[in-house]
Amino acid sequence: MSFWVYILRCRTGHYYVGSTSNLEVRIAQHEAGVYGGFTSTRLPVCLVYEEEAPTAHEAWCREFQIKNWSRGKKEALIQGDFERLYELAKQRTRKKPR
Repeated sequence: MSFWVYILRCRTGHYYVGSTSNLEVRIAQHEAGVYGGFTSTRLPVCLVYEEEAPTAHEAWCREFQIKNWSRGKKEALIQGDFERLYELAKQRTRKKPR
C-alpha cells in the first residue's frame, strides 16, 4: 500500500500540506469541503505537489516537515527547484539563534 504527501494551493494562495493513503479520494473530500477546516473556507483547491511514501508513518513525518517550511521552500519543492530549496535550507541554518 502506498501513502501520499500532498500540497494544495487554495483560492487565497495559501498552501495546505496533508498526507493520505488514497490521494484521489482525499482531494475530492477537500474539494467537497467534507471535513470543514482550513481548505473548506478557501475553495477551490488545486493539487500542486504529490510525493509517495512507503509507510503511513513516513508520510506523516514528511507532512510535518514540509508544514514547517517557509513559503519559499514549499514553492521550490513544488517547482522541483532543488538547488533553490538547498540554498533556502542553508540560509535558515546560518541564522544565529536569539
